[in-house]
Amino acid sequence: MEECIFCKIVTKEIPSEKVCESENFIGILDVNPISEGHTLIISKKHYENILDFPTEYSKELIELIKKRGSELIKTDIAEGLTILQRNFTVAGQEVPHLHFHIIPRKKDDGFEDRF
Repeated sequence: MEECIFCKIVTKEIPSEKVCESENFIGILDVNPISEGHTLIISKKHYENILDFPTEYSKELIELIKKRGSELIKTDIAEGLTILQRNFTVAGQEVPHLHFHIIPRKKDDGFEDRF
């Protein structure tokens, strides 16, 4: 997708701070973080949302989310984690490219959960 900002990040047309990677995903620091260490796990191939995503990559995706989450916990950046993924604009998806937010949490951090 020529106009997709995440595709441009994957191809390094747009700079990012990569913090983890697997064969089919990269993890970058969010440019507008909710908290320190806020990470986006992005598919290297363009899938608009979870409904387009091939199930065979699910294990790899979860393993990378767990790896990054564990790093955030072990380095005391986080006491807990919120994993967030949205599908379609009506649900708050701002970039139509599959991605997951790993949001590091600490007690009384002020992040408002509404779910």
